[in-house]
Amino acid sequence: TPGGCPVHWSVALGKSPAHFKHRLSIRSAAATAAAVPQAKMRRQNIRTLALIVVTFTYLLVGAVIFDVIESGHEIEARQIYLEEEQHWKTLFNISDEIFENITDLVLKMKPYKASSEQWKFYGAFYFSTTLITTIGSPCNHTTCYGHSTPKTRTGKVVCMLYSLVGIPLCIVMFQSIGERLNALITFILRSLKRLFRCKNTDVSQTNLIVVSINIGTLVLAAGAALFSHYESWNYLDSVYYCFITLTTVGFGDMVALQKNDQLKNRPDYVLFSLVFIMAGLTVVSSAMNLMVLRFLTMNTEDVRREELEQAAAAREAIRLEGDVINANGSVLLAMQARTDAESAATTPEELEAASKPAPAGSDCLASDCWCCLRRYRQSRLQRQ
Repeated sequence: TPGGCPVHWSVALGKSPAHFKHRLSIRSAAATAAAVPQAKMRRQNIRTLALIVVTFTYLLVGAVIFDVIESGHEIEARQIYLEEEQHWKTLFNISDEIFENITDLVLKMKPYKASSEQWKFYGAFYFSTTLITTIGSPCNHTTCYGHSTPKTRTGKVVCMLYSLVGIPLCIVMFQSIGERLNALITFILRSLKRLFRCKNTDVSQTNLIVVSINIGTLVLAAGAALFSHYESWNYLDSVYYCFITLTTVGFGDMVALQKNDQLKNRPDYVLFSLVFIMAGLTVVSSAMNLMVLRFLTMNTEDVRREELEQAAAAREAIRLEGDVINANGSVLLAMQARTDAESAATTPEELEAASKPAPAGSDCLASDCWCCLRRYRQSRLQRQ
């Protein structure tokens, strides 16, 4: 303006800067609140993508490790078997076709040589256990975990239908038993803390995970010792068998109850195997569930912390604009009513005065037109 003090655009519209300032305050707060779900979704997407990348990276690392460890042994073993095959062909003067037929016959006979009553009650019960616990897994040729697979069409159909009901039922059962086991561990730990007069008697998920892992390790070690005794395995192979069984991987390369008609002649060993599978799966699944829940809890805590920080930032954005909003918004309404009244009472003379430069020594800024207007009104009141 000619006076040197530019007229504020809000004055030209007949509104005070405070009026627009508080409206911007509300809009910025609303924008911040609307950005919370978007930020949460974006964070979850990033976490999911990170998990996918980490999982596939872990798979690649595993592939490299097992390639380095096992590929050399595979080449050597294959060479040995090929030399043995050629030796037997030369010794008995048989063709490749006859040798393949003999090999197939031996492999097909293997499940039936394990026991004379593989599908009687004890064997069928053992098969049902490995089926609904998802331990059973296809292995080389026609064998699998337990060397028992349905061969008839009816048996295959019933196996699928039976597993559709049995697997979810088994998972729910293990989940329920695991919860009761965790409740018992919590009670024992809390009682021990009270007995030793600990200040904090609460039992955290970390405490439960540590105890569950220790119990699982004891079950694994004890089971390996007994299987080593019954099956004449070395202890490392027994530990490997127990771990593969209790994690439901079930390669089938090592199988118990397959020698000397044990399914028929050793009911005590059969009972021990079933109890070991059920108890071990309960403990191991409980520990794994706790670790997964702990990871999910950490994610939930991060999301909750982020939401609280964003909510605090939204509230702070309102306070930084003048701290004029209370819980029900009444202060804001009063401020709007006051500024609207001031704007309505502004006369053309006051607008002209507001465009004049501020006097020397005044604390008004050149661009603060409402400060100039208040200065003009105060001087007019003093003259009156």
